[in-house]
Formats: sequence, C-alpha cells, structure tokens
Amino acid sequence: MAYSLQYYDLVLICIAVSLAAGALIGMVTSVSSALAVPALGLVAAAFVGHALFVNGPIEQTDDLTDEVELEEVPQVLSPLESSAD
Repeated sequence: MAYSLQYYDLVLICIAVSLAAGALIGMVTSVSSALAVPALGLVAAAFVGHALFVNGPIEQTDDLTDEVELEEVPQVLSPLESSAD
C-alpha cells in the first residue's frame, strides 16, 4: 500500500520549506538572515493558522461540545490516583 500525502503532511512540509528558504535567502543574497528568516517565519505561521482555524482537525463545531467522561481520559492526564500504587 502506497503512502499518500495528507493535508497536514503538506502543511508540515510548507513550514519547513518556508523556514529553510528564509535561511537560504539569508545566506546567498544580500538580504540578512535576521530579516529573511523572521519574514518567512510569518509565512510559516500563516500555514499553521490556516491548518488550525480554516481547515481545522474537527469535522463540525458540535464535536467541541461533547463532554468526555473522566474514565475516558488517558491515565497520564487523569487527576484520579493510579491503582498501580
């Protein structure tokens, strides 16, 4: 079975490429790295913002109102004491 790129894979690639492009531009042109990396870091932040708020990881906003039972919380995050003590 071949692996196919998903949306969030592409977002991670775009973040890495934009930051690497900032570093590369800073090295090979007269634009300083102190300017190029943060400028393209804003582009990376735009990709993150799009992935979180425009094309978020939930299907519907109704998913946000579902309550989680305390027993369903992973033991690492649970405020209940561990029974293995």
